[in-house]
Amino acid sequence: MELRQLRYFVTVAEELHFGRAAERLHIAQPAVSQQVQRLERELKVQLLDRSPRRVRLTEAGQRFLPAARSVLAAADAARATVAELAGGRAEVLRLGTITGLGERLDAILDGLADRLPRLQVELISLPVHERLAQVSDGRLDAAFLRSPSPQDSPELEFLAAWDDPLVVALPARHPLARQDSVALADLAALPLRLTERRNHPALVDLVLTACQRAGFEPIPAQASSTLQDTLAAIGTGTPMWTVVYAANAHPAANSRVVFRPFEPGLSLPIGVAVRKGASTPQLALVRMLLEQGNSQVHQGR
Repeated sequence: MELRQLRYFVTVAEELHFGRAAERLHIAQPAVSQQVQRLERELKVQLLDRSPRRVRLTEAGQRFLPAARSVLAAADAARATVAELAGGRAEVLRLGTITGLGERLDAILDGLADRLPRLQVELISLPVHERLAQVSDGRLDAAFLRSPSPQDSPELEFLAAWDDPLVVALPARHPLARQDSVALADLAALPLRLTERRNHPALVDLVLTACQRAGFEPIPAQASSTLQDTLAAIGTGTPMWTVVYAANAHPAANSRVVFRPFEPGLSLPIGVAVRKGASTPQLALVRMLLEQGNSQVHQGR
């Protein structure tokens, strides 16, 4: 379905005459008829009842007309907003963030600054439930989150962003630290120091499920309140392990802890939450965010 097909159909529906519609559109009448017929074939329904004496909307055409007008209005609004952004007349994008975005977030902000130099991006860090609540009520324009669950927030739409890889953190003196990568099954005998599920259900569920699939139930170690405390405990040399977002591994590195990728890899999906029914211009800006984030990977930053 193309926007021009919708525009041609709406014009014919308003004029109820192909010739007058063609004049309004400044194109030849056969082109109008051809594109409307293509639209009908794609929709598998007849929108217009044609006869030598008159043109009228079918019942399907009457029901489809408001939707077609809404799509065209949204597309026009999107063009206007992007033009405003390009001209630097936009205001503030309120964006909920998460830890571990690392260089991706830098790439997003740098890319937006290059393309929309006057756009102000306001970064807001909140717990996941509060983050989603603020997207729902409009206090945030959009928010990053890991392992989105659409069924838990039916009022929101979740746009796929990328997969966030995880690495294992081990004492530097442990034999597994000498390997280039670590299989989960090799960690079965080591206690797992992991945050409480209420703090990060998606991460905890992912790790525990992966361990079960690898054939073992992890030995629980005392949880720490922060990643720094967890890494400090691992750095004492006591045999144990945890998982860290790969983007956080480099900033958190110290000589007593090593980070190794899992084999096979382990990752959490990243999504961006927006309100259902959000304006097309807002969605266009969010998609621009995702484009900038993904370009960071392809460019090897």
